[in-house]
Amino acid sequence: MGATMSVESLDPAALVAGGCRIDVRSPAEYAQGHIPGAVNVPLFSDAERSEVGTLYKQQGRQTAVLHGLAAVGPRLHTLAARLLELAAESNGPLQLYCWRGGMRSASVAWLADTLGLSTTRLEGGYKRFRRWVLDRFEAPLPLLLLGGRTGSGKTDLLQALHHAGASVIDLEGLAHHRGSSFGGLGQEPQPSSEHFENLLALALERFNDDAPIWLEAESAQVGRCRIPAGLWRQMQHAPVVELQRQDSERISRLVAVYGAQEREALHQATERISRRLGPQRTSLALEAIAAGDMAAACVQMLDYYDRCYDHELQQRQRPPLLQLDGSGLCETLLAEQLLAWQQQQRDLIRAAMLP
Repeated sequence: MGATMSVESLDPAALVAGGCRIDVRSPAEYAQGHIPGAVNVPLFSDAERSEVGTLYKQQGRQTAVLHGLAAVGPRLHTLAARLLELAAESNGPLQLYCWRGGMRSASVAWLADTLGLSTTRLEGGYKRFRRWVLDRFEAPLPLLLLGGRTGSGKTDLLQALHHAGASVIDLEGLAHHRGSSFGGLGQEPQPSSEHFENLLALALERFNDDAPIWLEAESAQVGRCRIPAGLWRQMQHAPVVELQRQDSERISRLVAVYGAQEREALHQATERISRRLGPQRTSLALEAIAAGDMAAACVQMLDYYDRCYDHELQQRQRPPLLQLDGSGLCETLLAEQLLAWQQQQRDLIRAAMLP
């Protein structure tokens, strides 16, 4: 069968299914945000894209096209070799996109066709995908939030729920941040808010039934990643299950998470909240960090984070739907209890999800 070139409409199911999707935009555009799973095979460098765009505005299409051809020409062999490499790893056609589904993806599709490779191009390009992403957060979602004080083990419980078969969105995992001044320690660099939205929209699309979607009760930002406005509005009105643990357990969990971090990084993170922590608690926390006594440092900082949590409780529209005592219990057992409760109280939960 010969090579084929076609244009595809945006299909959320196809986005979830994956395949060899290729982003032919410049590296900076790709870094700002892209379709999750896409590989960057840029037609132009960042500088070349800027030059071509300026020429297009000032001197017209033909001049811009000629300049683009001159820039890309010497790299055609490298570009072709990369397409062949990706095609060899793919079972289907190469799925190409650029910003609006225009000349850049069409040019790479032509090159692939010359090599005998089948391609599809995304109609409307990344711009169309972004429109779908933002619309996705406006659709009603069956959200069920897991709240609890710092160190109560919310993330671990969400992971246990996921392994037990529940629908779970790990906001902190997608954002590469645990949501506090210390949340970025030991984490990969955060994505942009734009790409965080892309990851989140695709994660939501994987749930195709009306079962509750569990996620952590976060503030509007997870590190530098802002929760999309449409999702945030729904989170503010979603029912909450509050996980409770004794302070001693919370401190032990925090020490396990942060105790291995470099002292200088812990020092800097403490300094960032010093005004809210207060001079006395800041001094005690820093002394404990310097002495390697992370438990003592956590005692000082929990006072601040507990006050923040109490303030959040006062802002909520309604009390928790369930207060879950996790004292002394492992996450696997708690997840089993929660899923049993979810099944038994499904009518109550559905009613609580209504706006």
